Amino acid sequence: MSSLLLIFSPIVLSLFVYFITRNSGYAKYIALALFGWMLFESITLYMQLPQTGYMLLGEFLDVKAFDFKLVLQVDRLSVIMLLLTSVLLILVTLSSWSMKNQAAYFALLIFFSGAIFGVFMSTNFLWFFIFWELTLIPMYFLVGVWGAEGRVYAAIKFFLYTHVASMFILLAFFLIYKQSGTFDMTMIKEAVLVTPTLIWWLLFIGFAVKMPLFPFHTWLPDAHVQAPAPVSVLLAGVLLKMGAYAMIRMVILMLPLEAQKYAWVILILGLLSLLYAGFMALYETHVKKMVAYSSISHMGLVAIAISAMSFESLSAGVYEMIGHAFIISPLFLIAGFFHHKTGSWQMGDMGGIMQKSPYVSAIFVLAGLGALGLPATMGFIGELTILISSIERFGTWLIIILLGSMLSAAYLIWTFRRVIYGEMSELVMKTEFSMSKVEFLSLMIFAILIVLFGIYPQPLFDMINQVFSGYVIGGAL
Repeated sequence: MSSLLLIFSPIVLSLFVYFITRNSGYAKYIALALFGWMLFESITLYMQLPQTGYMLLGEFLDVKAFDFKLVLQVDRLSVIMLLLTSVLLILVTLSSWSMKNQAAYFALLIFFSGAIFGVFMSTNFLWFFIFWELTLIPMYFLVGVWGAEGRVYAAIKFFLYTHVASMFILLAFFLIYKQSGTFDMTMIKEAVLVTPTLIWWLLFIGFAVKMPLFPFHTWLPDAHVQAPAPVSVLLAGVLLKMGAYAMIRMVILMLPLEAQKYAWVILILGLLSLLYAGFMALYETHVKKMVAYSSISHMGLVAIAISAMSFESLSAGVYEMIGHAFIISPLFLIAGFFHHKTGSWQMGDMGGIMQKSPYVSAIFVLAGLGALGLPATMGFIGELTILISSIERFGTWLIIILLGSMLSAAYLIWTFRRVIYGEMSELVMKTEFSMSKVEFLSLMIFAILIVLFGIYPQPLFDMINQVFSGYVIGGAL
């Protein structure tokens, strides 16, 4: 029953939080307590997991005529995503400590937490899809209400792009049911499907939009630019990882033979995402849009790792997913902080911020160095393991991945020069860069995680490696 509460208690609680705390400041404390409890429950689930396979948590709401049954099961991959989501929700709450209209804002965060936990815990395709779509509702309002000047356009574009992509996923689920007689994803074997190729392509397109991969990425820069900084953390750290999680779970592990056949498609789109977004970031003068393109570029690395379909590459891909979440989040938060204080997004209006805000600037530089793959950061470990495992699968020509690292170094160092260092601009000179202790605490936690798992990645790899130990994918894993 506690597993059911992890999903539905936040959804129900969100309504009470909105109506009860409208005239008080208690919403953020309720959200923080709830996310802390969800993290504790996620840790408990991880400690109870079997060595391989799923752990059944319960079956509810059984409608046998349509196989419409809420089956909650978790394995190591899903619990790792629960842990990542819980940590990010706590840090997003701390980062949103002074957000306006807190009752509505934190009510939406709480609703989102229940829906996203449903995505990672449900193994019935229909319920998976319901929770998948429910995540769009709070994100739409978080972008559309608390965003910048073009927030309504960005929110609508985000909703339409991702919802249309979801229709491809839903069609694939119904084809699976028609051909196998079940919506239970743990029971699906490629051999029982009549049209595995069609199903693979439908799922791939749907999840590629969510990651997002080039050329399905165009909704993300607008959403990031217009969203408040903590919501950008949710977009990059959780929503994009939801797409990568589903890609691994269904496109690779559920349909391994088709994945082997079309691995080159994932590889090419991953390389295009890595390089195209890198070049876009290099020429960008909008500080938050630069971070948004950097995020897309690094998700291209995740796609390259997925395409290699080996034990090592998939483990490296999951590690990069986690590293990307911890690295890109403080970049978004600090970019939003600079904008909030200066009133400008343009790097040309900034300069010399290190002199006015040394501690925040130092964390921005640390996260940027992690993004470009500096040793002793999570970015270095992720990029190195992906490079090695991908070259083992595709050959030495894939050293082209290093061009992505060079682009990252170019646009990030150029950003440091224009924003953090250099001569102090008149705008920066007359700006007071003060940050609340609670919000700075969230940045410090991100910084610690970036360095901790960069110096000592083995505990995280030990968790991730166990995810794929029981799988054999087309002879590659």
